[in-house]
Amino acid sequence: MTIFDEVMPDAVPASGTAVSPARTMTIRHYAMTAPEHFTVEYAINPWMDTATPVDTALALDQWDTLRRVYADLGHTVDSVTPRRGLPDMVYAANGGFLVGDTAVVARFAYPQRAGEADAYAEWMTAAGYRTVFTHHVNEGQGDLLLVGSNLLAGYGFRTDRRAHAEIAAATGLDVTGLELIDPRFYHLDTALAVLDDSTIAYYPPAFSDDARRRITELFGDAIEVGSADAYVLGLNVVSDGRHVVMPSAATGFADQLRRAGFEPIGVDLSELLKGGGSVKCCTLERYP
Repeated sequence: MTIFDEVMPDAVPASGTAVSPARTMTIRHYAMTAPEHFTVEYAINPWMDTATPVDTALALDQWDTLRRVYADLGHTVDSVTPRRGLPDMVYAANGGFLVGDTAVVARFAYPQRAGEADAYAEWMTAAGYRTVFTHHVNEGQGDLLLVGSNLLAGYGFRTDRRAHAEIAAATGLDVTGLELIDPRFYHLDTALAVLDDSTIAYYPPAFSDDARRRITELFGDAIEVGSADAYVLGLNVVSDGRHVVMPSAATGFADQLRRAGFEPIGVDLSELLKGGGSVKCCTLERYP
C-alpha cells in the first residue's frame, strides 16, 4: 500500500458532460514541526477536550505520512525543531506568514501559545527572513491565506482586525478582511481552502453576511462545501494547484474537487484533529 492509495481515480465524464479545466501543479516550499510534544493540555477552541487521551506516537506517524505526501509530490519540506512545553507547535501554519524575504511573526491570542512565536521567529531569522512583529494579535497562516496577489485575512476569534493594516504595510499585499462567526471555525483556514491562484472552496455558514458577499464578489465560482465535510475540518487543506492534500474523512468535498478537475489526496490526521487542526494547520507555506 502506498500513501496515495486513498485517492480514487477520476471518473470518466459521460458523453456530453462538460470536462473540468486542466489544473496546473506548482512546486511548493513548506515548513513543518513534528508533534513530538503534542498533547491536549488546555482547551482554547471547541475541538479541544483535556479529558480525551492523545496518542503521541500515532500523531507522529500521521504527521510523517503528511510530510511524505509532500515529498513524494516533489515539494520541499523544511523541519522546525519542536520545543518541549509547546504542545501546539505542530500547527506550524499559525507561526506566521512568509512571503518573499518577509516573515510576519505570529502574536498569539492565548498565553499558552506565546512561546511558539519566539520559536518560529528564531527559525525564520535563521532561514534568512526579515522578521516583522505586529502590535495587534495575528495568528499567521491560520488566518492569512494568499490567493494570487490577494491576501484573505480572517478575524472574529483570533486575529485582531487591526493587525490587517500592519500586515498589508509589511508585505505590500492587498488585504481582504473576512469575519468568522462560528467558534468551531476559529481560524480562516478551517473554513476556507485556497485551491489555486483564483479558486477557493468555503463553508458559507462560518462567515458573516458581509464576508459571504465579499467572497462571492471575488470568487464567483467558489466551491461551497457542506456541513458534513466542514465538521471534520475538511477545508483545512494544502493545494499545489492540482493536488489537494486534505483530511481523508471529507469524502463529499473530495468528490467536488474531482469534478472541478483537482486531484484530492486523503490523509488521516485524526489524532491531530483532537487539538483542532489538520493538514493546513500543520503546514506553513513559504510563498515566493
